[in-house]
Amino acid sequence: MKVAIGSDHGGFCLKEELKALLAELGVDADDFGTHTADSVDYPDISRQVAEAVAKGEYERGIIVCGTGIGVSIAANKINGIRAALCNDVFSAQMSREHNDANILTLGERVIGPGLARMIVEVWLKTAFAGGRHACRVEKIMALEKV
Repeated sequence: MKVAIGSDHGGFCLKEELKALLAELGVDADDFGTHTADSVDYPDISRQVAEAVAKGEYERGIIVCGTGIGVSIAANKINGIRAALCNDVFSAQMSREHNDANILTLGERVIGPGLARMIVEVWLKTAFAGGRHACRVEKIMALEKV
C-alpha cells in the first residue's frame, strides 16, 4: 500500500510519529509536508495530499492538523475524496468498512500518539465491505456532480 501523509504546523509532531509507525508497518509513505513546526496554511497541505490520492498516485492519505477538522473539510472539496475525521478506533474501522474512506484525518491536539497509532493501524488494515455499502458510496460520489 502506498500512502500520502501531510500536516500543518498543528499536526507536525503527530505526523512525524505516524511516519515512524508507517515505516514499522512496512507501508510505503511519502511526506507532503510540512517539514517544520513553522506556521503553514492547512488547505494547501490538504489539497496536495487529496489530489495525489484522487489521481490514484496513492491508495490512501493521512492528514493531521490541530483538530483534524480543517484538513477534513479541505480534503473533501477534492473530487473523489472521502476524508474521515476519526478520534476513535471504531469510527476508523467503520469509515473504511462502510464509507470506503480514502483519507484519514486526525487532530494532534485532540488525541494522543498512542490512540492515533491504534486508529491508523485499524484504518489501514480494514477493507471496504462493499455490498449494500457500495451503492451508498456511489450516491455520495454522485453528490460531486450536483
